[in-house]
Amino acid sequence: MISKTMKRINIVCFGDNDWWYHNHGHMDIQLMKRYAKLGNVLYVNSIVVRKFNIQEGTMFLQRVKRKLCSIARGMKPSGIENMTVYSPFSMPVHHISIARELNQIALRLQIRQCINRLNMSKPIVWVACPGAAEAAVKLPYTKLVYQRSDRYEMFPGVDVKQVKRYDELLKERADLVIYVNRELFRQEQFQCKKAIYLDHGVDYEVFANAHKEPYVPGEMKRIPRPVLGFYGGIDNHTLNIVLIKEIADLLSDISIVLIGNSSVDLSALTSRKNVYLLSQKPYEQIPHYAKCFDVCFMPWQQNEWIAACNPVKLKEYLALGKPIVSTPFDELNKYKGLIEVASDSGSFAQAVRKACRENDPELVSTRQRRVRHCTWDAKAKEVLLALHEIN
Repeated sequence: MISKTMKRINIVCFGDNDWWYHNHGHMDIQLMKRYAKLGNVLYVNSIVVRKFNIQEGTMFLQRVKRKLCSIARGMKPSGIENMTVYSPFSMPVHHISIARELNQIALRLQIRQCINRLNMSKPIVWVACPGAAEAAVKLPYTKLVYQRSDRYEMFPGVDVKQVKRYDELLKERADLVIYVNRELFRQEQFQCKKAIYLDHGVDYEVFANAHKEPYVPGEMKRIPRPVLGFYGGIDNHTLNIVLIKEIADLLSDISIVLIGNSSVDLSALTSRKNVYLLSQKPYEQIPHYAKCFDVCFMPWQQNEWIAACNPVKLKEYLALGKPIVSTPFDELNKYKGLIEVASDSGSFAQAVRKACRENDPELVSTRQRRVRHCTWDAKAKEVLLALHEIN
């Protein structure tokens, strides 16, 4: 546990997520929840980097409505002691030079006002969303931390050149750059003053002990077993929808459950009788949905975004003790023997059937032991140690 006897710190975190709407399992939120035990934390909800795209229709309007509702909340307590959440007003004009400069000035002024209201004196500034780069580097801070969780420049709808500039600025100015993908760390570590590879953590006890609680969500009670399940964002740049459709056809006797918000057309899946699409669930409920899976899966796209990823759900799946089938990506290499890897629908379906027949309590224990000590508390301490070593 993070001890309150440790050195007091204050942090302004430009998060990669919106506290009010996104899953709380991501690294920036998990670490900030723990650092709030050591001082004040201001969590700044994600700065929109994607360009306006009205061609997205209803999805575009939903995003705008959600963001406006978040901004309207202003600065509010998070519900966690010493942690405050703020949704600044900013515009996705990163591709327009003059507008971008005005936007960054406005953002910096808003954050300075929040810092003053919270009586923070030169806090640590933590950037998980590169869209905040130009504002963040001009704030008063004791140390600057850049959380390089993904190749953000590969995110759909962004100005690639400008996001790369943000990334370069942060790597140049940050006292510490945190990488969650080992290959990306290997490629870029020498571009930074100091860089560390920090594998994702897991709320181990929450996931490992979920099966001990009798509660089962009503939605899951109505779904026939066996269940092949996934939870998380359902987006074109992450999930291979065609692969899922083919798997559903090959596994017509197995229920396929996808839990999460979707930004893509899923009509190819909704037409399958064995596919169940459930809405996004609060983070606290995820373990209770996932404990109902017989097999967990990760049907990723094979692209640069996935090549640089390290999904938090991987360790959560392992903490549940469930069999896992995934398409290949580098971060799986250290879990050989614990995860079935398949590249095409035929081998994927075969691996799922094999996993459904599994009945070995020792394998469950082996998976859980593999991540037992990879807690978010341990990760939070690792970052503090790295920061302490910086003069």
